[in-house]
Amino acid sequence: MKTSDFNYELPPELIAQHPLKERSESRLMVVHKSKGTLEHRGFKDVIEYFNAGDVLVVNDTRVMPGRIFGTKETGARVEFLILNRDEDSGNYECMVKPGKKARPGDLFSFVDGRLSAEIIEIAPGGLRKVRFDTQEDFMGLLEEIGEMPLPPYIKETLEEKNRYQTVYANAVGSAAAPTAGLHFTAELFKALEEKGVTIAVVTLHVGLGTFRPVKVEDITDHEMHEEFYTIDADNARLINEARQRGGRVFAVGTTSTRTLESIVTRYGELKACSGWTDIFIYPGYSFKIVEGLITNFHLPESTLIMLVSAFADRELIMKAYSEAVKARYRFFSFGDAMLIL
Repeated sequence: MKTSDFNYELPPELIAQHPLKERSESRLMVVHKSKGTLEHRGFKDVIEYFNAGDVLVVNDTRVMPGRIFGTKETGARVEFLILNRDEDSGNYECMVKPGKKARPGDLFSFVDGRLSAEIIEIAPGGLRKVRFDTQEDFMGLLEEIGEMPLPPYIKETLEEKNRYQTVYANAVGSAAAPTAGLHFTAELFKALEEKGVTIAVVTLHVGLGTFRPVKVEDITDHEMHEEFYTIDADNARLINEARQRGGRVFAVGTTSTRTLESIVTRYGELKACSGWTDIFIYPGYSFKIVEGLITNFHLPESTLIMLVSAFADRELIMKAYSEAVKARYRFFSFGDAMLIL
């Protein structure tokens, strides 16, 4: 299967540049796999598609405001995008621009010396392994000085950092938001729970893969970047109990989907565990646990549109995207949503 099979034409003005004033006011396209039909609804209507006993799985990762600008000893200004932390060494993997100004041994200073950094080595793909040093709480300092690592297709300034976080974001560690969750509010969760829907939590820290386009023609030649995931015993139990009583498993976003499918693929069951996954889901994949998917509208030729095309049917998904363009849906991170069931 070719990467070009997942291309579509998107007018630039449909790329959402900012979040809506109210999270749940976005539109919702409902894709019925078995019927091959589409519905146009509002996101708040998503509640109607759940039954008592179903379980909704969210990814509680929290985005690091990890875009920071340092000054080299020579005076050069360099941008760092912090991707993830090596738990063994305590060093961080970063994208650095311009890379030619960040060689092993180079030193950088941030915010008048409150934070310093040394380039330790050049990692695969041109990333840098960086040692940061500060007398302050590092994550607290990032919250103060860092910018949200918005995707390059968002050109406008984000006024409120928390609008690129889900309302349930908790576990700090992502380089990008699990954007399907941006539509949810506390009120929506309360309404779902009142209907008898269980809310379960997994964590997958979104990393470099979010920024990497598919550059090969044959999609099977694409290599995914590893991302860290975890699920605890209580949440694994909630999901398993829902399945045992006949409830359906709905995943919020491709990250929750990849976490659940990775675990069941690896262990043959859903259980408490942590690890790294580079699972690549594309048409032909047989889903093992996820039965409903809430997602956004994704970039052409991306691994994300390939995943949703595997969950439904490529022709149906491309039809849905064509319809979304005609109906002037808002696309990508701050855009509208799709429910596939």
